[in-house]
Amino acid sequence: MKTRNQIIYIVGFMGSGKTTAGKKLASLLGWSFVDLDKKIEEHEGKSIPEIFSQNGEDYFRKIESYLLRNLKTKSDTVISTGGGTPCYSDNMDFMLGNGLTLYLRLTPGELKSRLSESKGERPLIKDLDQKELLSFIEQRLSDREKWYERCDITIKGIDLDINLLCSIVKSRINS
Repeated sequence: MKTRNQIIYIVGFMGSGKTTAGKKLASLLGWSFVDLDKKIEEHEGKSIPEIFSQNGEDYFRKIESYLLRNLKTKSDTVISTGGGTPCYSDNMDFMLGNGLTLYLRLTPGELKSRLSESKGERPLIKDLDQKELLSFIEQRLSDREKWYERCDITIKGIDLDINLLCSIVKSRINS
């Protein structure tokens, strides 16, 4: 029996590896892959940092929710969401009702290590020093975990065994 719409939503904090894991998982399943942030950039004709600086976060979140809901008709698709996607506009309820949700969990220290390399691409952290970055991650992760932890599957994002993840997902979508 198929689960819901055969859509997998990958959620987690920025830098948790949602896009990388999503592409690999989709490939192993023989499914399509969609990066929600890339869809937002295509829709707006701007990068995420440009949207944030020119239009603000509230505007970004409205577009994000709109596009998330308009992707729902695609079946056999893995969707990588933005780090804040589950936390706004009842998006988590939407994803739980329309597919299988997967949380890639990392500790604040693991996230800091990853995010230190890509701060310039990320509008919410681009101006933070290392101490501020860790504090930001700890605070935001603490705020967001209540949404992330509602996912159907939670898996450790560091040293992710994609074959194990694929097996877990297959057992859930085929049960």
